[in-house]
Amino acid sequence: MERKIINFLKKWKTDLVRKPLLIYGPKQIGKTYTILEFGEKEYKNTIYFNTDNNEQLIDLFKKEKSPDRIIMNLSLIAGQTILEEDTLIVLDNVNENEIVKGIKLFNSKQKYHIIMISSRRENLNIFKGEELQFKGMYGLDFEEYLWARGEEDLARLIRESFEKRKTCPFHKMALDRFQEYILTGSLPEIIEENIKGKSENYMDARKQKILDTYKKELANNKNLIDIERSLAVLNSIPNQLKKDNKKFQYGLLGFGRRAKEYANAIESLVNNQLVYRSYKIKEIKSPLSSCREKDSFKLYMNDEGILYSMLHLTKRDLLTNEKLKETLYENHIAKTLAEGGYPLYYYQSEGKAEVNFVIQNRMGKIIPIELTTISNSKAKSLSVFMKKFTCLEAYRITENNFCTKKEIRYIPVYAIFCLNDKKI
Repeated sequence: MERKIINFLKKWKTDLVRKPLLIYGPKQIGKTYTILEFGEKEYKNTIYFNTDNNEQLIDLFKKEKSPDRIIMNLSLIAGQTILEEDTLIVLDNVNENEIVKGIKLFNSKQKYHIIMISSRRENLNIFKGEELQFKGMYGLDFEEYLWARGEEDLARLIRESFEKRKTCPFHKMALDRFQEYILTGSLPEIIEENIKGKSENYMDARKQKILDTYKKELANNKNLIDIERSLAVLNSIPNQLKKDNKKFQYGLLGFGRRAKEYANAIESLVNNQLVYRSYKIKEIKSPLSSCREKDSFKLYMNDEGILYSMLHLTKRDLLTNEKLKETLYENHIAKTLAEGGYPLYYYQSEGKAEVNFVIQNRMGKIIPIELTTISNSKAKSLSVFMKKFTCLEAYRITENNFCTKKEIRYIPVYAIFCLNDKKI
């Protein structure tokens, strides 16, 4: 499958001050496959090491502090010659700081190409250092999904319609494909099975297996009670998002549950990108982080397909139940914006006015984004927000085609990915 991160990797390869690279992201999103495919196409040979519980590698990096000695030993372990500039060294499942310390010796002055892979973003706090370069990776966005289906022309038309502010000539087709994407999700394995025509029940079983893998990741938490609490939070998200008021409520975890008991559990889920958090704001000023209410937030899943299965939905539900469809759409917007690097906020006034998302773009401009569906036509909320805070630009996400009315740009829900690549 064609992935956008390949362009980044090609630039990294030719960078004159190239540093060892650490790719991080949740399990099952295609990190290892993509890196190995990149190595096969761009290098004479690729040498792969799985560092998970690999005592031989850990002992090597504890013992050796010379880059030349490390390369010599890695060559012996792999049974292959490591060539300067022509070999890609891949270290997978990196969780040991001793290994990272050794790789840091291969700074920008070295000619070896090294990529580490980790599924635990919280490790970045331990691994940080100027000797390394870091890059996040995620599941396929909707554009990559269309590429995987061989529908590059449709993807191009969507992007052109966004950039030129014109209607998309294949709007219905794009919306139909997007709804398939919503129930399939962004994980490469599930997308591949969907393209092969596997049944919905089969894909649900595969998604449950992946969800179980995520839950096993939580067992790495050193505090046993936080493991149990993280599982409780994760399992509660579908019911949290089905509510009219999607603010996270501890009461759904059980009677008498309190915020301070679950703070570490929620941080672990957020830090490892299993969920995304959106903070409530009641005022608007730059930076938006200064306005957030730390105790009022929403949590979203990192994959709509898994959320779809956790909600025990069918394709018929997606087509007929507007409230559930709205829940999946909102989760998709949150996930896409978060993976584009936007911190998430939602606006809620003292009254009932609410705007689903408020972001601050790369230029510092504050932009409200509202989801509008048949069951949720909050036209007044966005207008009130724009007037109150003298906002000159806004986005309304709908199932309708592209258009612009006054200062509001109407964007089809399938085109959210376009917001991440442009200075909106």
